Amino acid sequence: MAIVTRKASLTLITTVTLLSACAERSLIPDQADMGTHPTLPDVPSALLPTVNIAPAVGWPEGEEPVAADGLKVNAFADNLDHPRWMLMLPNGDLLVAESNKPSGSGGIKGLKGWIGNLVQKRAGAGVTSADRISLLRDNDNDGVADERSVFLDDLTSPFGMALVDGTLYVANTDALLAFPYTEGQTQITEPGRLVAPLPAGELNHHWTKNVLASEDGQTLYVSVGSNSNVGENGMAVEEQRAAILEIDARSGDTRVFASGLRNPVGLDWQPQTGELWTTVNERDELGSDLVPDYLTSVKDGDFFGWPWSYWGQVIDTRVSPENPERVASARKPDYALGAHTASLGLAFYEHPAIPRFRNGALIGQHGSWNRRPHSGYKVVFVPFEQGQPTGKPLDVLSGFLSEDETALGRPAGVNVGLNGEIFVADDVGNIIWRVTPE
Repeated sequence: MAIVTRKASLTLITTVTLLSACAERSLIPDQADMGTHPTLPDVPSALLPTVNIAPAVGWPEGEEPVAADGLKVNAFADNLDHPRWMLMLPNGDLLVAESNKPSGSGGIKGLKGWIGNLVQKRAGAGVTSADRISLLRDNDNDGVADERSVFLDDLTSPFGMALVDGTLYVANTDALLAFPYTEGQTQITEPGRLVAPLPAGELNHHWTKNVLASEDGQTLYVSVGSNSNVGENGMAVEEQRAAILEIDARSGDTRVFASGLRNPVGLDWQPQTGELWTTVNERDELGSDLVPDYLTSVKDGDFFGWPWSYWGQVIDTRVSPENPERVASARKPDYALGAHTASLGLAFYEHPAIPRFRNGALIGQHGSWNRRPHSGYKVVFVPFEQGQPTGKPLDVLSGFLSEDETALGRPAGVNVGLNGEIFVADDVGNIIWRVTPE
Protein backbone atom coordinates (compact mmCIF):
# COMPACT_ATOMS: atom_id res chain seq x y z
CA MET A 1 0.00 0.00 0.00
CA ALA A 2 1.30 3.49 -0.79
CA ILE A 3 2.56 5.54 2.15
CA VAL A 4 1.13 9.04 2.49
CA THR A 5 3.57 11.58 3.96
CA ARG A 6 2.70 13.26 7.27
CA LYS A 7 2.34 16.64 5.56
CA ALA A 8 0.05 15.23 2.88
CA SER A 9 -1.95 13.34 5.49
CA LEU A 10 -2.48 16.49 7.58
CA THR A 11 -3.44 18.46 4.49
CA LEU A 12 -5.88 15.76 3.45
CA ILE A 13 -7.42 15.51 6.90
CA THR A 14 -7.88 19.29 7.04
CA THR A 15 -9.42 19.36 3.57
CA VAL A 16 -11.73 16.45 4.26
CA THR A 17 -12.78 17.96 7.60
CA LEU A 18 -13.72 21.23 5.92
CA LEU A 19 -15.64 19.47 3.17
CA SER A 20 -17.39 17.09 5.53
CA ALA A 21 -18.45 19.88 7.87
CA CYS A 22 -20.73 21.29 5.19
CA ALA A 23 -21.68 17.98 3.59
CA GLU A 24 -25.16 16.53 3.56
CA ARG A 25 -25.99 12.92 4.36
CA SER A 26 -28.42 10.34 3.02
CA LEU A 27 -32.06 11.16 3.72
CA ILE A 28 -33.73 8.12 2.17
CA PRO A 29 -34.37 4.71 3.77
CA ASP A 30 -31.82 1.92 3.47
CA GLN A 31 -31.95 0.19 0.05
CA ALA A 32 -34.43 2.77 -1.30
CA ASP A 33 -31.87 3.57 -4.01
CA MET A 34 -31.73 -0.09 -5.10
CA GLY A 35 -33.89 -2.31 -7.27
CA THR A 36 -35.99 -1.80 -10.37
CA HIS A 37 -37.73 1.36 -9.08
CA PRO A 38 -35.18 3.32 -7.00
CA THR A 39 -35.98 6.51 -5.11
CA LEU A 40 -34.45 9.51 -6.90
CA PRO A 41 -34.63 12.52 -4.55
CA ASP A 42 -34.11 16.13 -5.50
CA VAL A 43 -30.54 17.37 -5.74
CA PRO A 44 -29.53 18.71 -2.29
CA SER A 45 -28.52 22.33 -1.82
CA ALA A 46 -25.22 21.56 -0.05
CA LEU A 47 -22.49 24.00 -1.02
CA LEU A 48 -19.71 21.43 -1.08
CA PRO A 49 -19.54 17.83 -2.34
CA THR A 50 -19.71 15.06 0.23
CA VAL A 51 -16.35 13.52 1.16
CA ASN A 52 -16.41 10.54 3.52
CA ILE A 53 -13.33 8.40 3.06
CA ALA A 54 -12.92 5.01 4.70
CA PRO A 55 -9.14 4.88 5.24
CA ALA A 56 -7.64 1.68 3.82
CA VAL A 57 -5.89 -0.32 6.55
CA GLY A 58 -5.97 -3.95 5.36
CA TRP A 59 -6.96 -7.07 7.28
CA PRO A 60 -5.64 -7.70 10.80
CA GLU A 61 -4.09 -11.12 11.33
CA GLY A 62 -6.74 -13.81 11.56
CA GLU A 63 -9.66 -11.68 10.36
CA GLU A 64 -11.68 -12.25 7.20
CA PRO A 65 -14.93 -11.11 5.57
CA VAL A 66 -18.30 -12.39 6.74
CA ALA A 67 -19.98 -14.94 4.46
CA ALA A 68 -23.77 -15.24 4.19
CA ASP A 69 -25.60 -18.05 5.97
CA GLY A 70 -24.76 -21.40 4.41
CA LEU A 71 -21.47 -20.15 2.97
CA LYS A 72 -17.88 -19.99 4.20
CA VAL A 73 -14.86 -17.97 3.10
CA ASN A 74 -11.11 -18.50 3.03
CA ALA A 75 -8.10 -16.76 1.55
CA PHE A 76 -7.24 -18.49 -1.73
CA ALA A 77 -4.11 -16.35 -2.17
CA ASP A 78 -2.60 -13.38 -0.33
CA ASN A 79 0.31 -10.96 -0.61
CA LEU A 80 -0.77 -9.89 -4.07
CA ASP A 81 -0.19 -6.39 -5.46
CA HIS A 82 -3.52 -4.58 -5.90
CA PRO A 83 -5.45 -7.47 -7.51
CA ARG A 84 -8.32 -6.03 -9.53
CA TRP A 85 -9.70 -8.56 -12.01
CA MET A 86 -9.70 -12.30 -12.63
CA LEU A 87 -10.25 -14.93 -15.29
CA MET A 88 -10.87 -18.63 -14.58
CA LEU A 89 -9.11 -20.83 -17.16
CA PRO A 90 -10.61 -24.16 -18.35
CA ASN A 91 -8.10 -26.21 -16.32
CA GLY A 92 -8.91 -24.39 -13.07
CA ASP A 93 -5.97 -21.98 -13.06
CA LEU A 94 -6.94 -18.47 -11.98
CA LEU A 95 -5.45 -15.45 -13.73
CA VAL A 96 -5.30 -12.25 -11.67
CA ALA A 97 -4.60 -8.77 -13.06
CA GLU A 98 -2.47 -6.90 -10.52
CA SER A 99 -2.96 -3.39 -11.72
CA ASN A 100 -3.72 0.27 -11.08
CA LYS A 101 -3.91 3.44 -13.13
CA PRO A 102 -0.79 4.15 -15.22
CA SER A 103 1.77 6.49 -13.74
CA GLY A 104 1.34 10.09 -14.86
CA SER A 105 -2.13 9.61 -16.31
CA GLY A 106 -5.70 9.64 -15.15
CA GLY A 107 -5.12 13.17 -13.98
CA ILE A 108 -7.71 15.81 -13.36
CA LYS A 109 -5.83 19.09 -13.15
CA GLY A 110 -5.91 21.80 -10.51
CA LEU A 111 -7.18 21.74 -6.94
CA LYS A 112 -9.87 19.18 -7.72
CA GLY A 113 -7.30 16.77 -9.13
CA TRP A 114 -4.93 17.34 -6.20
CA ILE A 115 -7.66 16.55 -3.70
CA GLY A 116 -8.72 13.55 -5.77
CA ASN A 117 -5.21 12.08 -5.71
CA LEU A 118 -5.00 12.45 -1.93
CA VAL A 119 -8.41 10.80 -1.57
CA GLN A 120 -7.25 7.87 -3.72
CA LYS A 121 -4.15 7.37 -1.60
CA ARG A 122 -6.12 7.39 1.64
CA ALA A 123 -8.67 4.97 0.16
CA GLY A 124 -5.94 2.53 -0.92
CA ALA A 125 -5.92 3.32 -4.65
CA GLY A 126 -2.69 5.29 -4.77
CA VAL A 127 -0.34 2.35 -5.31
CA THR A 128 1.95 1.98 -8.31
CA SER A 129 0.62 -0.42 -10.92
CA ALA A 130 2.35 -3.83 -10.93
CA ASP A 131 1.43 -4.11 -14.63
CA ARG A 132 1.27 -7.88 -14.59
CA ILE A 133 -1.04 -10.86 -14.68
CA SER A 134 -0.29 -13.65 -12.21
CA LEU A 135 -1.37 -17.29 -12.40
CA LEU A 136 -2.65 -19.05 -9.27
CA ARG A 137 -2.93 -22.85 -9.14
CA ASP A 138 -4.34 -25.14 -6.45
CA ASN A 139 -2.53 -28.43 -7.08
CA ASP A 140 -3.91 -30.38 -4.10
CA ASN A 141 -7.47 -29.03 -4.33
CA ASP A 142 -7.52 -27.80 -0.73
CA GLY A 143 -8.94 -24.39 -1.63
CA VAL A 144 -5.64 -22.54 -1.31
CA ALA A 145 -3.30 -21.69 -4.18
CA ASP A 146 0.01 -23.48 -3.68
CA GLU A 147 1.63 -22.41 -6.96
CA ARG A 148 2.03 -18.89 -8.27
CA SER A 149 3.80 -17.54 -11.34
CA VAL A 150 4.08 -14.30 -13.30
CA PHE A 151 1.97 -15.19 -16.32
CA LEU A 152 2.38 -11.94 -18.25
CA ASP A 153 4.59 -8.98 -17.37
CA ASP A 154 5.43 -5.48 -18.63
CA LEU A 155 1.82 -4.70 -19.47
CA THR A 156 0.16 -1.28 -19.25
CA SER A 157 -2.44 -1.22 -16.47
CA PRO A 158 -4.05 -4.52 -17.55
CA PHE A 159 -7.61 -5.27 -16.48
CA GLY A 160 -10.04 -7.42 -18.46
CA MET A 161 -9.14 -10.83 -19.91
CA ALA A 162 -10.93 -13.27 -22.22
CA LEU A 163 -9.89 -16.68 -23.59
CA VAL A 164 -11.07 -17.82 -27.03
CA ASP A 165 -9.79 -21.00 -28.73
CA GLY A 166 -6.16 -20.74 -27.65
CA THR A 167 -6.01 -16.94 -27.77
CA LEU A 168 -5.89 -14.89 -24.58
CA TYR A 169 -7.14 -11.34 -25.00
CA VAL A 170 -5.91 -8.75 -22.50
CA ALA A 171 -7.35 -5.25 -22.22
CA ASN A 172 -4.55 -2.88 -21.31
CA THR A 173 -5.60 0.67 -20.55
CA ASP A 174 -4.49 1.75 -24.03
CA ALA A 175 -4.85 -1.32 -26.24
CA LEU A 176 -6.50 -4.70 -26.67
CA LEU A 177 -3.80 -7.35 -27.12
CA ALA A 178 -3.90 -11.03 -28.12
CA PHE A 179 -1.50 -13.72 -26.83
CA PRO A 180 -1.20 -17.40 -27.80
CA TYR A 181 -2.20 -19.70 -24.94
CA THR A 182 -1.69 -23.42 -24.38
CA GLU A 183 -3.60 -25.09 -21.59
CA GLY A 184 -1.48 -25.67 -18.50
CA GLN A 185 1.29 -23.22 -19.29
CA THR A 186 2.38 -21.03 -16.40
CA GLN A 187 3.95 -18.17 -18.35
CA ILE A 188 3.58 -16.47 -21.72
CA THR A 189 6.77 -15.01 -23.16
CA GLU A 190 5.61 -14.28 -26.73
CA PRO A 191 4.85 -10.63 -27.46
CA GLY A 192 1.23 -9.65 -27.70
CA ARG A 193 -0.45 -8.88 -31.02
CA LEU A 194 -2.26 -5.56 -31.23
CA VAL A 195 -5.94 -6.17 -31.92
CA ALA A 196 -7.09 -2.56 -31.54
CA PRO A 197 -6.02 0.62 -29.76
CA LEU A 198 -8.22 1.82 -26.89
CA PRO A 199 -8.90 5.39 -25.68
CA ALA A 200 -6.20 6.46 -23.22
CA GLY A 201 -3.70 9.33 -23.31
CA GLU A 202 -2.44 11.74 -20.66
CA LEU A 203 -5.98 12.41 -19.47
CA ASN A 204 -7.25 8.90 -18.77
CA HIS A 205 -9.78 9.49 -16.02
CA HIS A 206 -11.41 6.04 -15.94
CA TRP A 207 -8.50 3.83 -16.87
CA THR A 208 -9.99 0.32 -16.52
CA LYS A 209 -10.89 -1.52 -19.72
CA ASN A 210 -12.78 -4.81 -19.51
CA VAL A 211 -13.26 -7.33 -22.33
CA LEU A 212 -15.85 -10.05 -23.02
CA ALA A 213 -15.97 -12.36 -26.04
CA SER A 214 -19.08 -13.31 -27.99
CA GLU A 215 -20.12 -16.96 -27.96
CA ASP A 216 -18.49 -17.62 -31.35
CA GLY A 217 -15.35 -15.69 -30.36
CA GLN A 218 -15.43 -13.47 -33.43
CA THR A 219 -16.47 -10.31 -31.62
CA LEU A 220 -15.04 -8.68 -28.51
CA TYR A 221 -16.87 -6.20 -26.31
CA VAL A 222 -14.73 -3.69 -24.42
CA SER A 223 -16.00 -1.34 -21.70
CA VAL A 224 -14.50 2.16 -21.60
CA GLY A 225 -15.28 4.75 -18.91
CA SER A 226 -15.64 8.49 -19.39
CA ASN A 227 -12.82 11.02 -19.22
CA SER A 228 -14.68 13.21 -16.73
CA ASN A 229 -17.48 13.26 -14.20
CA VAL A 230 -20.11 14.98 -16.37
CA GLY A 231 -18.30 16.12 -19.51
CA GLU A 232 -16.52 19.06 -17.88
CA ASN A 233 -13.39 18.37 -19.92
CA GLY A 234 -15.27 18.80 -23.19
CA MET A 235 -16.82 16.12 -25.36
CA ALA A 236 -13.81 15.97 -27.69
CA VAL A 237 -11.94 13.89 -25.08
CA GLU A 238 -14.92 11.53 -24.76
CA GLU A 239 -14.63 9.95 -28.21
CA GLN A 240 -15.33 6.20 -27.91
CA ARG A 241 -15.64 6.68 -24.14
CA ALA A 242 -18.52 6.23 -21.70
CA ALA A 243 -19.33 3.32 -23.95
CA ILE A 244 -19.09 -0.35 -24.74
CA LEU A 245 -17.09 -0.90 -27.91
CA GLU A 246 -17.59 -3.76 -30.35
CA ILE A 247 -14.30 -4.97 -31.88
CA ASP A 248 -13.82 -7.51 -34.66
CA ALA A 249 -11.34 -10.07 -33.31
CA ARG A 250 -9.59 -10.53 -36.66
CA SER A 251 -9.52 -7.09 -38.24
CA GLY A 252 -9.64 -4.92 -35.13
CA ASP A 253 -12.43 -2.84 -36.66
CA THR A 254 -14.05 -0.93 -33.81
CA ARG A 255 -17.40 0.75 -33.38
CA VAL A 256 -19.52 2.01 -30.48
CA PHE A 257 -22.02 -0.68 -29.49
CA ALA A 258 -23.73 1.29 -26.68
CA SER A 259 -23.10 4.73 -25.21
CA GLY A 260 -24.05 7.15 -22.45
CA LEU A 261 -22.62 4.76 -19.82
CA ARG A 262 -20.47 6.89 -17.50
CA ASN A 263 -18.17 4.08 -16.37
CA PRO A 264 -19.18 0.55 -17.39
CA VAL A 265 -16.91 -2.05 -15.79
CA GLY A 266 -18.35 -5.56 -15.28
CA LEU A 267 -19.45 -7.46 -18.40
CA ASP A 268 -21.18 -10.84 -18.65
CA TRP A 269 -23.79 -12.80 -20.61
CA GLN A 270 -27.08 -13.49 -18.86
CA PRO A 271 -27.45 -17.30 -19.06
CA GLN A 272 -31.23 -17.44 -19.63
CA THR A 273 -31.48 -14.80 -22.35
CA GLY A 274 -27.96 -14.61 -23.77
CA GLU A 275 -28.08 -10.81 -23.43
CA LEU A 276 -25.07 -8.66 -22.62
CA TRP A 277 -25.21 -7.08 -19.13
CA THR A 278 -22.94 -4.55 -17.48
CA THR A 279 -22.38 -2.77 -14.15
CA VAL A 280 -22.04 1.01 -14.38
CA ASN A 281 -20.62 3.60 -11.96
CA GLU A 282 -22.70 6.76 -12.20
CA ARG A 283 -21.80 10.43 -11.70
CA ASP A 284 -20.65 12.18 -8.52
CA GLU A 285 -21.20 15.47 -6.68
CA LEU A 286 -25.01 15.34 -6.52
CA GLY A 287 -25.11 14.28 -2.88
CA SER A 288 -25.23 11.06 -0.92
CA ASP A 289 -28.42 9.74 -2.56
CA LEU A 290 -27.63 10.47 -6.20
CA VAL A 291 -26.98 8.90 -8.60
CA PRO A 292 -27.42 5.13 -8.11
CA ASP A 293 -24.92 2.88 -9.83
CA TYR A 294 -26.70 0.25 -11.87
CA LEU A 295 -26.87 -3.17 -13.49
CA THR A 296 -28.41 -3.26 -16.94
CA SER A 297 -28.83 -5.25 -20.10
CA VAL A 298 -27.26 -3.59 -23.14
CA LYS A 299 -28.44 -3.81 -26.73
CA ASP A 300 -26.89 -2.52 -29.93
CA GLY A 301 -27.45 1.23 -30.21
CA ASP A 302 -28.59 1.79 -26.61
CA PHE A 303 -27.94 5.22 -25.09
CA PHE A 304 -28.14 5.68 -21.31
CA GLY A 305 -28.03 9.46 -20.97
CA TRP A 306 -24.52 10.39 -19.82
CA PRO A 307 -23.60 13.20 -19.41
CA TRP A 308 -26.86 15.05 -20.02
CA SER A 309 -29.21 12.87 -17.98
CA TYR A 310 -29.35 9.97 -15.55
CA TRP A 311 -31.72 7.08 -14.83
CA GLY A 312 -33.16 7.58 -18.27
CA GLN A 313 -34.25 11.15 -18.83
CA VAL A 314 -33.66 12.89 -15.48
CA ILE A 315 -31.78 16.04 -16.54
CA ASP A 316 -28.41 16.88 -14.98
CA THR A 317 -28.58 20.68 -14.95
CA ARG A 318 -24.81 21.00 -14.53
CA VAL A 319 -24.17 19.96 -18.14
CA SER A 320 -24.00 22.71 -20.72
CA PRO A 321 -25.00 22.98 -23.49
CA GLU A 322 -28.11 20.86 -23.07
CA ASN A 323 -28.95 18.15 -25.58
CA PRO A 324 -32.72 17.52 -25.46
CA GLU A 325 -32.79 15.44 -28.63
CA ARG A 326 -30.19 13.05 -27.26
CA VAL A 327 -31.87 12.88 -23.85
CA ALA A 328 -35.17 11.99 -25.50
CA SER A 329 -33.58 8.73 -26.65
CA ALA A 330 -32.02 7.85 -23.28
CA ARG A 331 -32.95 4.44 -21.97
CA LYS A 332 -33.62 3.77 -18.29
CA PRO A 333 -31.33 1.12 -16.73
CA ASP A 334 -32.78 -2.18 -15.51
CA TYR A 335 -31.68 -2.25 -11.87
CA ALA A 336 -30.21 0.25 -9.38
CA LEU A 337 -27.33 -0.89 -7.14
CA GLY A 338 -27.21 2.06 -4.72
CA ALA A 339 -25.59 5.48 -4.90
CA HIS A 340 -21.79 5.51 -4.91
CA THR A 341 -21.45 1.77 -4.21
CA ALA A 342 -18.79 1.61 -6.97
CA SER A 343 -20.22 -1.64 -8.32
CA LEU A 344 -17.44 -3.24 -10.38
CA GLY A 345 -17.40 -7.03 -10.57
CA LEU A 346 -20.17 -8.90 -12.40
CA ALA A 347 -20.57 -12.66 -12.77
CA PHE A 348 -23.76 -14.58 -13.48
CA TYR A 349 -23.91 -17.78 -11.48
CA GLU A 350 -24.91 -20.99 -13.30
CA HIS A 351 -23.33 -23.75 -11.19
CA PRO A 352 -25.53 -26.14 -9.13
CA ALA A 353 -23.21 -25.88 -6.09
CA ILE A 354 -25.24 -22.97 -4.66
CA PRO A 355 -28.75 -23.48 -6.05
CA ARG A 356 -30.20 -20.23 -4.70
CA PHE A 357 -27.77 -18.26 -6.86
CA ARG A 358 -28.64 -19.95 -10.16
CA ASN A 359 -28.98 -17.46 -13.06
CA GLY A 360 -28.64 -14.42 -10.77
CA ALA A 361 -25.83 -11.87 -10.70
CA LEU A 362 -22.92 -11.65 -8.27
CA ILE A 363 -21.61 -8.09 -7.96
CA GLY A 364 -18.48 -6.77 -6.26
CA GLN A 365 -19.10 -3.34 -4.71
CA HIS A 366 -15.82 -1.53 -4.20
CA GLY A 367 -17.35 1.00 -1.81
CA SER A 368 -17.98 4.73 -1.55
CA TRP A 369 -15.71 7.62 -0.63
CA ASN A 370 -18.29 10.35 -1.18
CA ARG A 371 -21.43 9.22 0.64
CA ARG A 372 -22.59 9.57 4.21
CA PRO A 373 -23.08 6.91 5.47
CA HIS A 374 -20.78 4.66 3.44
CA SER A 375 -22.25 2.34 0.84
CA GLY A 376 -20.93 -0.79 -0.84
CA TYR A 377 -17.90 -2.59 0.62
CA LYS A 378 -19.49 -5.98 0.00
CA VAL A 379 -20.34 -8.62 -2.58
CA VAL A 380 -24.06 -8.83 -3.29
CA PHE A 381 -26.36 -11.16 -5.19
CA VAL A 382 -29.16 -9.88 -7.42
CA PRO A 383 -31.85 -12.54 -7.99
CA PHE A 384 -33.22 -13.01 -11.51
CA GLU A 385 -36.48 -14.50 -12.77
CA GLN A 386 -37.01 -15.25 -16.45
CA GLY A 387 -33.91 -13.29 -17.37
CA GLN A 388 -34.81 -10.13 -15.40
CA PRO A 389 -33.65 -8.84 -11.98
CA THR A 390 -36.18 -8.87 -9.18
CA GLY A 391 -36.27 -7.90 -5.50
CA LYS A 392 -33.47 -6.31 -3.50
CA PRO A 393 -29.78 -7.31 -3.44
CA LEU A 394 -28.70 -9.90 -0.87
CA ASP A 395 -25.33 -9.83 0.92
CA VAL A 396 -22.96 -12.63 -0.07
CA LEU A 397 -19.72 -11.38 1.48
CA SER A 398 -19.61 -8.42 3.86
CA GLY A 399 -17.49 -7.10 6.72
CA PHE A 400 -15.02 -5.23 4.49
CA LEU A 401 -15.83 -2.05 6.41
CA SER A 402 -14.95 -2.12 10.12
CA GLU A 403 -17.07 -0.73 12.95
CA ASP A 404 -14.77 2.31 13.14
CA GLU A 405 -15.33 2.85 9.39
CA THR A 406 -11.91 1.85 8.11
CA ALA A 407 -11.62 -0.27 4.98
CA LEU A 408 -10.18 -3.69 5.83
CA GLY A 409 -10.62 -4.59 2.18
CA ARG A 410 -12.40 -3.48 -0.98
CA PRO A 411 -13.95 -6.07 -3.32
CA ALA A 412 -13.46 -5.52 -7.04
CA GLY A 413 -13.61 -8.42 -9.52
CA VAL A 414 -15.85 -11.46 -8.99
CA ASN A 415 -15.43 -14.80 -10.74
CA VAL A 416 -16.98 -18.28 -10.57
CA GLY A 417 -14.75 -21.35 -10.33
CA LEU A 418 -15.15 -24.73 -12.03
CA ASN A 419 -16.67 -26.25 -8.88
CA GLY A 420 -19.02 -23.34 -8.20
CA GLU A 421 -16.68 -21.44 -5.87
CA ILE A 422 -16.96 -17.67 -5.88
CA PHE A 423 -13.64 -15.83 -6.14
CA VAL A 424 -13.39 -12.19 -5.05
CA ALA A 425 -10.45 -9.88 -5.73
CA ASP A 426 -9.75 -7.61 -2.74
CA ASP A 427 -7.40 -4.83 -3.88
CA VAL A 428 -6.89 -3.30 -0.41
CA GLY A 429 -6.42 -6.59 1.43
CA ASN A 430 -4.32 -7.83 -1.54
CA ILE A 431 -6.15 -11.13 -1.22
CA ILE A 432 -8.24 -13.39 -3.43
CA TRP A 433 -11.12 -14.65 -1.29
CA ARG A 434 -12.82 -17.97 -2.01
CA VAL A 435 -16.49 -18.49 -1.05
CA THR A 436 -17.97 -22.00 -0.99
CA PRO A 437 -21.00 -23.80 0.47
CA GLU A 438 -20.52 -24.42 4.18
